[in-house]
Amino acid sequence: MPTFELHLILRVIQGFAFAGIPSIAMAYLGEEIEGNSVGAAMGLYISGNTVGGLSGRVIMGTMTDLFSWQTGMIFLGVVSLLAAIYFIWALPSSKHFHPQDLHLKKLVGTLISHMRNPVLVLLFLIAFFLMGAFVTIYNYLGFKLDEPPYLLSMTIIGWMFIVYLVGTFSSTWFGMLGDKFGRPLLITLGVLLMLLGVLLTLPVPLFYKIIGIIVLTFGFFGAHSVASGLVSRHATHDIAQASSLYLFAYYMGSSVGGSVGGIFWSRYGWNGVVGFTIGLLAVSIFLALKVKKLSGRNTLYV
Repeated sequence: MPTFELHLILRVIQGFAFAGIPSIAMAYLGEEIEGNSVGAAMGLYISGNTVGGLSGRVIMGTMTDLFSWQTGMIFLGVVSLLAAIYFIWALPSSKHFHPQDLHLKKLVGTLISHMRNPVLVLLFLIAFFLMGAFVTIYNYLGFKLDEPPYLLSMTIIGWMFIVYLVGTFSSTWFGMLGDKFGRPLLITLGVLLMLLGVLLTLPVPLFYKIIGIIVLTFGFFGAHSVASGLVSRHATHDIAQASSLYLFAYYMGSSVGGSVGGIFWSRYGWNGVVGFTIGLLAVSIFLALKVKKLSGRNTLYV
């Protein structure tokens, strides 16, 4: 990738190739795992995402300082290839999948059907706002820690993503609690924890910022695992498509929220980023409460 333009084009192609994998994985779990255990299984799956997000940032930050970002990309590519080969060999065959012919008219019809489901739409919106808030904090925290009074190196900033490990725990734990106490309540709790974490990043001492992102990460992956599991549970048909809509909203939140957050960073600094993120989380709390309200009317939504 000798030019920035080519780098950008290849990253778009890479994103296009990767985008379908999580939705299919979520659908696979929804079809193959017994209903009362879907939450815990989805939590374990999301915990794998946290390990990937952590290792990518830590490896890239360290490799960039020691060698170059190109070396880091090559290393990650080789590891990913080996993991993919093992995955193909080890994954059990699906026992409950029913193949369907692909017709555009039917595809559009099922899409409209999902969008008419009020709980699914609320979950899609929650994914959008939660991911927007989460990515905004992580995108610009590095810039904040790179400037006075912190002046941290790229390696140290990269290693700060070790806090993703709390998401590995919270996603699994929240999934199990959701199976026991009800998923909408756990989504609301996760968002409230995110809000607390964002507020803790406001004080100047580095200690508070670290605690803040730990709490933020704990709440985010917990809420995300429960919400994604609820999508698979509530979609009465075409689970993969419902999951893909959830992930579409999820990554749109990352793109839009992360980009708009940059405007607040440029104009108002870290306080602006925090204010913008609080707004996103406030909307998320409202949406989570709406899901809880609908859940009280129909046990299917729980």
